[in-house]
Amino acid sequence: MKKVLILIIIILILAAIGFWFWRSKKAITFPDIVPMDTFTIESSAFKNNSNIPSKYTCDGENINPPLSISGVPENTQSLVLVVEDPDAPMGTFTHWTIWNISSQTTEIPENSVLTGATEGKTDFGRVGWGGPCPPSGTHRYFFKLYALDTKLDLVGGASKTELEKAMEGHILAGAELIGLYSR
Repeated sequence: MKKVLILIIIILILAAIGFWFWRSKKAITFPDIVPMDTFTIESSAFKNNSNIPSKYTCDGENINPPLSISGVPENTQSLVLVVEDPDAPMGTFTHWTIWNISSQTTEIPENSVLTGATEGKTDFGRVGWGGPCPPSGTHRYFFKLYALDTKLDLVGGASKTELEKAMEGHILAGAELIGLYSR
């Protein structure tokens, strides 16, 4: 009887750890409460669901592409940009996080970080842009832009998990741009 009880306790502990790990890896989704057809993120370097030029990848200059932002909702205090690859072999791979972007921002120029904005650590293990660099096949790169009702009190170099936790309950709307790349 003791062995069965110990086994049940171990299973429950492992299930709790597994749930915590799964929850911590879960991506933030756009809220359903504020549909924003006018809130957009685009790039002059590539169209939605088309190829990202190699200039912006590990095969080129490895610099961020130019991005334009429009239709920022009223009451937005700051913007957050997360760039990630859900097709990576080991799960979603973070290529760039940047927060406290001014709500007045209409563009993020090529190879730049905006004044007042803060960058986080990528899955490359460093702060700043890390361009597409898929090991094989065509990967999708999601440029997710979030409008927040606050500025985030988060230090530079924070992880995507820390950023997502800080964003919880503050997302007003989201916009998305998808680029493709294969080597």
